[in-house]
Amino acid sequence: MKRTIRIALALSIAGLFAAAAAHACTNYLVTKGASADGSTMISYSADSHDLYGELYHWPARTFAPGTMLDIYEWDTGKYLGKIPHVPRTYSVVGLMNEHQVSIGETTWGGREELRDSTGVIDYGSLMFLALQRAKTAREAIKVMADLVAAHGYYSSGESFSIADPNEVWFMDMIGKGPGNTGAVWVARKIPDGYISAHANQARIRRFPLKDPANCLYAPDVISVAREKGYFTGTDAEFDFADAYAPLDFGALRFCESRVYAMFNRAAPSLKLSMDYVKAVPGAEPMPLWIKPDRKLSVHDVMEFMRDHFEGTDFDMTKDVGAGPFSCPYRWRPMTWKVDTVGYVHERATSTQQTGFSFVSQMRSWLPGPIGGVFWFGVDDTYSTVYNPIYCGITRVPEAFAVGTGDFHHFTWKSGFWVFNWVANYAYSRYVDMIRDIQVVQRDLEGGFLAAQPRIDEAAVALYKQSPGLAIDYLTEYSCTTAQNTVARWRTLGEELLVKYMDGNVKNELGKVTHPKYPDWWYRKIVEDAGERLKQHEYKK
Repeated sequence: MKRTIRIALALSIAGLFAAAAAHACTNYLVTKGASADGSTMISYSADSHDLYGELYHWPARTFAPGTMLDIYEWDTGKYLGKIPHVPRTYSVVGLMNEHQVSIGETTWGGREELRDSTGVIDYGSLMFLALQRAKTAREAIKVMADLVAAHGYYSSGESFSIADPNEVWFMDMIGKGPGNTGAVWVARKIPDGYISAHANQARIRRFPLKDPANCLYAPDVISVAREKGYFTGTDAEFDFADAYAPLDFGALRFCESRVYAMFNRAAPSLKLSMDYVKAVPGAEPMPLWIKPDRKLSVHDVMEFMRDHFEGTDFDMTKDVGAGPFSCPYRWRPMTWKVDTVGYVHERATSTQQTGFSFVSQMRSWLPGPIGGVFWFGVDDTYSTVYNPIYCGITRVPEAFAVGTGDFHHFTWKSGFWVFNWVANYAYSRYVDMIRDIQVVQRDLEGGFLAAQPRIDEAAVALYKQSPGLAIDYLTEYSCTTAQNTVARWRTLGEELLVKYMDGNVKNELGKVTHPKYPDWWYRKIVEDAGERLKQHEYKK
């Protein structure tokens, strides 16, 4: 007898996301040889203006033969169809499973005619199903490929970051159009010692056709492009991104620019040109991967996620749009016109509409439940705190749990709402308040990172006695630290309100001061309304 089990994601987050077009995410990938401690890492920001940030959890389960699984689209909660369940699934916290496999994504859309509205597997379900079914990154790629081949791929073009404690892979995928079940895709293993990135644009170009240890691809990835008229050259000349996601100005300026931002910070010695992301004709595309100038720590990757193009030609703190307090955010829309001429706001890695983000850390020398740490934060990456969530835990912190809150109702119990409360207040006097925020942010994150060796050591000792003891210990640690973070953040918000109330600033003695606007801002005011505001002598 067949039974139907609804996938947990449908019950917990159906309708949570906006349409896929609203997504604009960022992923950074780090191999073992490029990391300071020999771990692999993936970072991911889930960005959408109506995304509520929370931490998902699916415990490991077993299923009877014939059990069917209902699939609901991650973005909208739309029912897509049924697929057979597997006999056993693995535990998943966020986007990392108990075997330290982690996955991230960015949506790039690509050719609209290739979206298959009859497909059953969307990109979100694809990630969670792979995590529930795979012990390695390479196995996850096979699970993903087999799922879309058997049941059809519902979503538009996607890039995936897929990593385990030993390997880091980059995968580009797009459907084949209505009536053509499956997807075309390419997956490349990032060479050890190198880093990569993607941000809403397909990035795999030419790839080796006979190197299965380092490159996997759909058997019809080239033939489909020929049949559709996207490509006419030899197989060796085939370029996936050119065929399935032709570049335009937006892809360069809004998407590839975030890849440049990370590469530029990780390897300033390369002196990468900005011509490509400025859409200068003939500019050399950025490489798929680079070697960083030095090996990167978890904290380094966290900091890469905190970027507004500072120090570059796109620096969002410098133009008049930043206002008198150098706020590096621009409210939507991103494109606008003045006298029929089109203009843009930059799209940086750090953005106000982030629902959640993470840095996943996978360590091959430790048992799975201890080695995998899912550093999780909610809201704006620049002002979030990344909390250590060990991948083997059996429950998640209440402040981040599904059901604690939602996108439409404020509650102090929700980490998402507490962090948004602080960030949105800070935007009003950003250059000053962000310094106060960073003091607490760095104190908390620094404490977590400093404590990690001690926590690991204690967990390993318990694991030798019983894996269950170690998991219980790490569950309690992960939940307690996260709850303490949210409590401290609420106190920080109260402190900021007291210090910066009514546009004043209280000094260290609590005395109210009235710091003036910067001189350049007064000049802008004079340029706009100087005659009306000018002081003049009054004679009766």
